[in-house]
Amino acid sequence: MTEFIELLEEIDWRTPETVTTIHLICDNARTHHGKLVHKWLRKHPRFRMHFTPKHCSWMNQIEQWFSILRRKRLKVQNFADLEDLARKIVAFIAEWNEIAHLFAWSKKSFQKILGKVDAELKRAA
Repeated sequence: MTEFIELLEEIDWRTPETVTTIHLICDNARTHHGKLVHKWLRKHPRFRMHFTPKHCSWMNQIEQWFSILRRKRLKVQNFADLEDLARKIVAFIAEWNEIAHLFAWSKKSFQKILGKVDAELKRAA
């Protein structure tokens, strides 16, 4: 069983049966499209998979955050050990949460997103 299917099993187990639909938003990694995943999803119809457009990692918020973490704290890899690395990441998270702010979407950024989505839909059709 793949790690992704193990994750799906965990979500399924932890989600009450009264929840009839579970929406998952995933990137287009092969892990999310394999035969075993499709077989598992057919047996679990309450799961609905939604995929971000290909080549749009900038739309994935966690990818943006990882990019910031990498640029701000991991660019210089000077860590005594894994515990030191973990401490520095936790400290960065605390600092980030103190200064975090909403992203101000502009008409230009919104139009760029719509253009990418339209192009992907046309390509998929």
